[in-house]
Amino acid sequence: MSFTIFTTGGTLDKVYFDAKGGYEVGAPVVRDILEHGRVTEPVAIIELLRKDSLEMTDADRELVRRAIAACDTGGVVVTHGTDTMVDTARALGAITGKTIVLTGALQPGRFADSDGPFNLGMAIATVQTAPPGVYIVANGRVFDARRVRKNRERNCFEATDS
Repeated sequence: MSFTIFTTGGTLDKVYFDAKGGYEVGAPVVRDILEHGRVTEPVAIIELLRKDSLEMTDADRELVRRAIAACDTGGVVVTHGTDTMVDTARALGAITGKTIVLTGALQPGRFADSDGPFNLGMAIATVQTAPPGVYIVANGRVFDARRVRKNRERNCFEATDS
């Protein structure tokens, strides 16, 4: 299956400047992660935004929705900040006929101990094997986007009943 990766920013792409936490959302690290993972198939990577997900607006989510709806591939991976990833996933729920997988990182992709490369790898596997729908991949799991939340106290995603 052919798929496209859209980037929106978030912790995966953060660049920190000092110990006080000064950062900016930098250029997407997806291509570097794919190169380090020895991915040989060409993958279209389209940068849509460079935002922390807490700064994302409904207009930003509409931009993401339109881009995915217009995309000619049946599979889409979206890199996204974890704080509002569930909101964006739910905004994409009306798109039919595509497998859409959102993922991100709890540690910047540029950090050696980042969960980003693992999450991206799982997202790429999911987009190639899951049936059409919207999913979130994090913490070694694939979640139905309609039944997941981020547990901020535990800093992880977990399934919900609704």
